[in-house]
Parts: sequence; C-alpha cells; structure tokens
Amino acid sequence: MPMRLRAALGTLAAVASVATIIGYGATALSADHQDGPATTNEAPADINDVFTWMDGTNVVLAMTVYPAAVQGNLFSNNVQYVFHTGSAAAGLGATTNPVDVIATFSATTPQTIQLWVGNSEYVTGDPSATAGLASADGMVKVFAGLRSDPFFFNLDGFKQVALDVQGATGLVFNEAGCPALGTTGPVLVKQLATAPDGGAPANHFATFDGLAIVVSINKTLLTKGGADMSVWAGTYATGSVVGDAGGQ
Repeated sequence: MPMRLRAALGTLAAVASVATIIGYGATALSADHQDGPATTNEAPADINDVFTWMDGTNVVLAMTVYPAAVQGNLFSNNVQYVFHTGSAAAGLGATTNPVDVIATFSATTPQTIQLWVGNSEYVTGDPSATAGLASADGMVKVFAGLRSDPFFFNLDGFKQVALDVQGATGLVFNEAGCPALGTTGPVLVKQLATAPDGGAPANHFATFDGLAIVVSINKTLLTKGGADMSVWAGTYATGSVVGDAGGQ
C-alpha cells in the first residue's frame, strides 16, 4: 500500500480543496466520489476529491482521480486536468482574475507532465518523485502519481443515517426536498461520526488508492485580485467536461 498522501508529498507538504480560501488562512475540502456511469466509465478522468490549503507562502492544490486505482494505472493522455482559480480583495462569490492551472500527461511510462499556471509558469518532466518537479524559478512544484486515498468516509454511519431519515415520520420538507430535522439533527450528526452501533467509525476508503496531482504554487501567481481565493477543478476530454468538483 502506498504511504498516506500527506506523508508522501515531502516538501509539497499538505493538501486542501475546493471552496474558498479566505485571507490565506483556511483549509477547504470537497468530495466527489460515486459519479454517474458517463464519468465512472472514464476512470482516469473521474475525480475523487479536490483539496486546497496554504503552506507558508504557497497555495497547494490537490486532485485525486481514478477510483480504486492500482499500480500501473495511468493518467489519460487525452484529458486535461484543470484547477480553476479566482481571487478578489473580499467577498465570497465575487472572485475574478481567473488563473487556470492545467496539467496534461504523455502516453509513455513513466509519464511526463506538462503543467501551465496561467500564462506565467510552465513545468514539464517526470513528476513522480516524492519531492516533486519544480519550475526553474522555484515558484511552482508538482507531484503526480499513485497514492492512498486521503479522504475519510464513514459509509456505514452514513447508510444508517439514510435509513433513519427514510424511516422517520412527520417530516416537513423544504423546497429543495430536504427534511427539517429539528431535535433529531444532533442525533444524526453523531451517527455520521460513529458506527451504526455507536462504536468507532470505519473508513470506507482505507484500502483505496487513487492517482493524485498535487501542485504547490507561490500565492502571488494566483492572488493578483486579492487575498480571497476560490478553487474548483474539472477534467476535460475533447472539449467537454468529464468530471468536476468544487465551488466557492
């Protein structure tokens, strides 16, 4: 089993994710497991999770794809793997100044990456070394390869919550079809963090691996509009979206 993602990144250090990083201080997390057939049939383009976080003066962007990947699985040479970023002085939902971080891969083994950070940086070479592949000026570093799935998901607890909600009576639903849980809410939240019998939760993804792309970028390249930053990710083949995860 490959070492855990965070431990394996070496100088790239931690990962964070889709959402907004406010004032360089927050960590954002987003999950995108279990997509529809059109996406899951294209495993190298199927996004598992997206993470973003700050590491000193660097923004770290990480994307995992290829659910249940094994040694020998490769990134697709027909897919663009893209982190879409925006920045603004203040205000969620108001980020502009877009900068796309785009990765493509060769069909060879070992794979060669081409990585563009907007129009300002370009990196190419073998990105599989734990220390990462750095640009000439050191402002960008990238790792890509097989790693353990870093996302913790208590599937048994989640299924129990779904059964509890389905079996409940007298629920009132809002316009989006979500039930108002009232005093039951805290009970269900606790169930999400435990096994169905109240014991310790089990990580459904503990034995799963995926293909990870992790990019460390000097924040000045991504935050020309201000300290508030939004990130989302997508995979694209022949001009169409295959998978996406993200938001503000």
